[in-house]
Amino acid sequence: MNHPIMPVATAANDTTLIVGHGSREASGNDEIRDFAAQWRARRPDLRIELCFIEFAPPGLNAALLDAARTSRRVLVVPLILNAAGHVKMEIPEAVEQARLAHPQAEILLAPHLSACDPVLAILKRRLRGAMHALDMPDPTTTGVVLLGRGSSDRGANGDMAKMARWLQEEGDHELVDLAFTGITWPRLEKVVQRQVLLGVRQVVVLPYYLYTGTLVQRIHRQVEHLRGQYPQVRFAATSHFGFEQEIFELMEQRVADLAAGVPDSRLPCDGCSYREIAHDHGHGHSHAYTHAEVQPA
Repeated sequence: MNHPIMPVATAANDTTLIVGHGSREASGNDEIRDFAAQWRARRPDLRIELCFIEFAPPGLNAALLDAARTSRRVLVVPLILNAAGHVKMEIPEAVEQARLAHPQAEILLAPHLSACDPVLAILKRRLRGAMHALDMPDPTTTGVVLLGRGSSDRGANGDMAKMARWLQEEGDHELVDLAFTGITWPRLEKVVQRQVLLGVRQVVVLPYYLYTGTLVQRIHRQVEHLRGQYPQVRFAATSHFGFEQEIFELMEQRVADLAAGVPDSRLPCDGCSYREIAHDHGHGHSHAYTHAEVQPA
């Protein structure tokens, strides 16, 4: 299916800077680099660069400073699903530092990908594929588990809950539950246990991840363990979804909105523990308040 290229009013000396999370697992970083390469091939009219918040070069601060030094305008686009500490604190702080260091450059920050209909379309398509792979594709006897990273930020977890609810409302599955790989609860094993007690005969696990990494690899090991624990239940687990058409289109929409001056809504920072900690200590967010808890993908 051919999709029209979205017009973006960027200039030759504009830089679009992708911000990826970064992973301890090299294959996850390689996938993000591959995404950047595919996006450059798809959109040769854009000058696209890539940086990582942690675990992989180039780093966010250095890449921002370099882009601001060599560009008239920098369009910063987070390749991140949920708004937790990285999106709410680290990226905006890096943007502000680059603005101070290079006031001649205009640096604009796009919102993260967020819970939205394009991401829902990916999840629905992945769920349909998993159902077709099962021997008994009956949604009334098949439980669904949307499995995400987990965060100490309630807004990020709330986005996950919203996606699970949307998935249930637009399908025929009676059980669409939410689970997390860390930080918060419930965990995958507990959710599957509840679904089995309710009589499901099949379970589809939908990882809510853009790219591979240590947590995605762990998910597939957990599903194998569950197969042995519940031999009477059939399991299907889908893969991460960073290269889907909708992700490219969402990133292009972010760039188009920035270039056109379309205002974005404020980040949902009410109750954000990162911002409260930063305020109480009189300084910005630092890794000391997040990475001790968060397990990177």
